Amino acid sequence: MSIWAGVINFVRARYEVLEERGDWLRFRVDTEDGRGQQVTLHHLPDHDGLEWVEISSPVGWADKIDLRRLLELAGGDSVGGAAVVDGVALLKHTVPLADLNLQNEFGHPLTSLVTRADAFEHELTRADEF
Repeated sequence: MSIWAGVINFVRARYEVLEERGDWLRFRVDTEDGRGQQVTLHHLPDHDGLEWVEISSPVGWADKIDLRRLLELAGGDSVGGAAVVDGVALLKHTVPLADLNLQNEFGHPLTSLVTRADAFEHELTRADEF
């Protein structure tokens, strides 16, 4: 089984999958206080000669949040950076798939990124849209 297939199986066993394509997966993770957070995985099969997976989670619509505050919040941790894609402000993190230990090297960054994205969404929008 490929490592990417292992990542998909890891996600399917733990979370509600919302949408799936060959190299792309969107799912929902329950967070605290009845909130939830969407997450997208993009498989990058040949990025700099290696296989990678990009983890991203939305924080809010870019034109409706304080982007400077998002950058300040995102700068306070080693997992994830802020970006805007198609008008949506995101936290993103990329991990290599070579010799990946799914629980430690994928599960931990995933949980950390989702928890932070949900907290930032709550602080910046006071909503749970994503």
